[in-house]
Amino acid sequence: MIHSEGTLTLPAGSEAAGASLFQQRWLPDTKARAVIILVHGYDEHSGRYHHFAEHCVNRGLAVLALDHWGHGKSTGVNGFVPRFSVYHDGLDALLADIPEVLANVPKILVGHSLGGLIAATYLLEHQTRFQAAILSGPAIKAAEEPSATLKALSKILSRLTPKMGVIGLDANAVSRDPQVVADYLADPLVSGQKISARLGLEMMKRMEQIQAEAGKITLPLLLVHGSEDSLAAPEGSTFLHENVSSSEKKLTIYPDLYHEIFNEPEKEQVLSDMTDWIDRILAQ
Repeated sequence: MIHSEGTLTLPAGSEAAGASLFQQRWLPDTKARAVIILVHGYDEHSGRYHHFAEHCVNRGLAVLALDHWGHGKSTGVNGFVPRFSVYHDGLDALLADIPEVLANVPKILVGHSLGGLIAATYLLEHQTRFQAAILSGPAIKAAEEPSATLKALSKILSRLTPKMGVIGLDANAVSRDPQVVADYLADPLVSGQKISARLGLEMMKRMEQIQAEAGKITLPLLLVHGSEDSLAAPEGSTFLHENVSSSEKKLTIYPDLYHEIFNEPEKEQVLSDMTDWIDRILAQ
C-alpha cells in the first residue's frame, strides 16, 4: 500500500478561500480498479479511517480523503462553518487534485454521518462525476425533528451568535466497542466542540434540501445504517432509499449497531458487504 499526505487550498470564490485542507491518499501497489472519495463525519478526521482504507486497498480500491474545513489538521473553526458550501468546495478541490494515475478509473463517493449529508447534497449537482455512491449513517433526518419554534430560534442564533455551541454529541453513541469510544475521546484531533448555531442551521437547510430533491439522484446507491444509531436517524436512510430515482439501490439496516458502523465489532462484515457491492457495480 502506498500512503501519502498533502494539503489543498480552497480557491477564490469559496466562503473560506485560501484555507488549507489536509488530505490523505491510500493507493494499491498495482493499478486501482476504482477510487473511493471518502467524506468523513462531524468532529472527526480522515486519520480515523486507516482501517477502512486498508480494507479497500487490499481489494484494489484507492481511497482519497480530506479533513473538512474546521476539522482535523485543516484550518478553520471547530464546530463552525461559514456556509455549508465550504464542504462542497473541499470536495471540488479534492477531485481536482486527483493524481493522473487515477484520472480515468471509476469514482465512488462514500460519505459518513455529516459526510453523508455533504455527499448526498453534492450528488444533486455533481453525480455524473461518480459511478456510484455509498452513504453510511447519513445525517438526512434528525433523531428528533426540530419544531418550527426551534427552527426560528436557530435562524436568530445563527445571525447573532453564529459560533455559539448549541448541540453536543454523546461519544458513547459512536460505537459499542469501548476501545473505539476511548480512542475517540483521547484523540487530539477530535475537538469535542458542540455544533454551532450556524452549522446547525446550515445542516437543517441541507437536510430539507435533500429530502425535497432526493428524486434527482439516479446513480447506483448503497445505504448502510445501524439500527441503534442515536446520532443520525436510520429513518433518513430509509427515506432516501424510498425516494431516490436510482434503478440500482440497496438499503441495509444492521441490527444493534450504533452510529459508526465501520468501527463496530462487526466492522469486517460491514466493510466486506460494502466492497462486495462495489465489485458488483464495477462488473456491470
